[in-house]
Amino acid sequence: MRVTIAAIGARLPDWAEDAVADYLKRFPPEFSVSLRAPKAASRDGQPVGRLRALEAQRLRAALPEGAVLVALDERGRERSTAELAAELARWSADGRPVGFLIGGADGLDPDLVASATAVLSLSRMTLPHALARVMLVEQLYRAWSIGAGHPYHRA
Repeated sequence: MRVTIAAIGARLPDWAEDAVADYLKRFPPEFSVSLRAPKAASRDGQPVGRLRALEAQRLRAALPEGAVLVALDERGRERSTAELAAELARWSADGRPVGFLIGGADGLDPDLVASATAVLSLSRMTLPHALARVMLVEQLYRAWSIGAGHPYHRA
């Protein structure tokens, strides 16, 4: 399975960069996870809708062609790790890559969210982008461990 996390914003605090890098190196080759970080749109007095649309183009360009889109949005459905593992298994069976989308400061473009196969909420609370990335990659690792029978996840 090939998973890409496309997250607006290139630079994270060192603690978050270290945590994401640590989890990314844990995945086995048959379950590869990569991070793409397109640059945020330049604000320059542009309306929020325009900023979101520009960032949506950058996010789509960061993903493999034909990827299953999973938008992260606070209004999305919360899932347990076991539910995420089951969804990943279903998507893997389709043979398509999976792309998780994390928007910029103004969130994701509504049209991009509407085109997603799934809309996932990590929390009803608003999270800083750095923490959202760390939480997502850790949950992907935990979901992988469930499917692989790895001892990392202990229910």
